[in-house]
Amino acid sequence: MTLASPIVLLSGCVGFGEEYTRVAGFSNRDVGAIVLKGTTQHPRLGNAPHRVWETPSGMLNSIGLQNPGVDAVVNRILPTLDRSETRFFANACGSTIEEYVEVCRRFDDSPIDAIEINISCPNVKEGGTSFGNFPDASAQVVAACRKATKKPLIAKLSPNQTDIQENARRCIEAGADALAVINTLMGMAIDVDTRRPVLGNIQGGLSGPAIRPIAVLKTWQVYQEARKHGIPIIGQGGIVSARDALEFIIAGATAIGVGTALFYDPLACRKINAGLAEHLDRNRIGRLSDLVGSLAPATVAAGACG
Repeated sequence: MTLASPIVLLSGCVGFGEEYTRVAGFSNRDVGAIVLKGTTQHPRLGNAPHRVWETPSGMLNSIGLQNPGVDAVVNRILPTLDRSETRFFANACGSTIEEYVEVCRRFDDSPIDAIEINISCPNVKEGGTSFGNFPDASAQVVAACRKATKKPLIAKLSPNQTDIQENARRCIEAGADALAVINTLMGMAIDVDTRRPVLGNIQGGLSGPAIRPIAVLKTWQVYQEARKHGIPIIGQGGIVSARDALEFIIAGATAIGVGTALFYDPLACRKINAGLAEHLDRNRIGRLSDLVGSLAPATVAAGACG
């Protein structure tokens, strides 16, 4: 699959793809793909407020997968999207493997370009633990979805696990065509005056520049496995500039995801594209793909300590 830009707009940050068409100066031509909002089999109202809370260099969110259900997305929303300028990826969510399968089956019979599997959803049959935190559970979800669709599958990996590289290997073996690295980290905010959690769901996903160093490391770790199989990575987590994007690309990402930055700079993508082009020109690099996984070995000076 060829993208017109290395930038992918991340699920949950642009609704179902129509929100940013109302922003003056924004163009779908600035992005290679848009990941639609997380979609479940049946409609969901989402979590109680508060759902979003700003943090230093980031944001906590606990939306709770509010969406109209996969039938409404396929029948009412997808036909309204302008697919002439960019690609659209679905984001499949579920509380059981059977729900993931049904969502993927419905998207398989649609014009969507690919399906991202949000394996960070809670597994209700296992006490609410996340599918994405355990390689066995992640692989089971990917394998089941692989049987339900011929669309390209992107496994969105959770950072809230012990060995993300092993999880990546299992997802690839189960049939993932690409990997998205990383999903949000779990966090919490407390109102010190009331001594109560700020978020209605108590905990939420932390995104934004605060998590970028972690996301870069996880991208590099996953790349060590993905490159063996020729599997591309969408690197994501706190990207707000071309320099941020280049860190992920050098660590092994083929494309980069932008999300939280759009909340305070809706035109960030245009600036990132321009910065990437300028970097290539200045360093006489022919293609952005020449930088993928180009991290040089670290060196340690003799006598260094601490």
